[in-house]
Amino acid sequence: MTRTVYVNGEYLPETEAKVSIFDRGFLMADAVYEVTSVLGGKLIDFEGHAVRLKRSLDELDMQEPCTKDELLAIHRKLVELNDIDEGMIYLQVTRGSDGDRDFVFPDPETTKPTIVLFTQNKPGLADSPASKKGAKIISIEDIRWGRRDIKTVQLLYPSMGKMMAKAAGADDAWMVEDGYVTEGTSNNAYYVKNGKIITRPLSNDILHGITRKAVLRLAQEAQMEIEERLFTIDEAKEADEAFTTSASAFVMPVVEIDGAMLGDGTPGPIAKRLREIYLDESRKAAI
Repeated sequence: MTRTVYVNGEYLPETEAKVSIFDRGFLMADAVYEVTSVLGGKLIDFEGHAVRLKRSLDELDMQEPCTKDELLAIHRKLVELNDIDEGMIYLQVTRGSDGDRDFVFPDPETTKPTIVLFTQNKPGLADSPASKKGAKIISIEDIRWGRRDIKTVQLLYPSMGKMMAKAAGADDAWMVEDGYVTEGTSNNAYYVKNGKIITRPLSNDILHGITRKAVLRLAQEAQMEIEERLFTIDEAKEADEAFTTSASAFVMPVVEIDGAMLGDGTPGPIAKRLREIYLDESRKAAI
């Protein structure tokens, strides 16, 4: 089935969607993105994604392509047109194309941003078999740029990290800088010791995860103990359990880090409970 996608104000069959070869997203990775999950045909954490999108655009001095209400309408229309019950909507905004290649930003008065959205149909997204088995993680050096809090499309190294994990027989990688874990290739990282959840605090070093924010709030409401601080891979390897959070995988238990089995090698109780709470509360609040 051909998807209907959105490009610069038009709903089009994916086979007819085009952007310029001079688009700065293509030439310079001069673009930001968001991914919003869909459960039961409704959007999960849309408000958080919209707020973070604006922050990313502001940090890069990039124009907003439309209002938040217009963006919500586009998301809902794509869900309807593509009959998405469970899945995701990918949104990308670039600085646009001024018809040539130049390191200098084009004049925003004459060069409008490019906006693209498309859906991914993912039946069974909430009932993921991987979440029942848990993920195996390897550690890799973090060599990305210094503004990871801006959700740009500069995803080459995270992609390489995924491939390093695959080559090692694992599912994903956690990145390490100056001896401390920053985050996963596409998620925020946590471990649990003696009932306490430990995760790195927010800064320019990690993405300010929308799912991270929601899960930590729900953990607090459930009276779970949380400590935001730097931690090492060796600390995480001695954990009782671990997990990651992301918009596409929600709460994903981790059962092995660099070959060290956590607990009994199965998803831990806190990760399982947080996934359950997050999915339940997200469905209630979906729009």
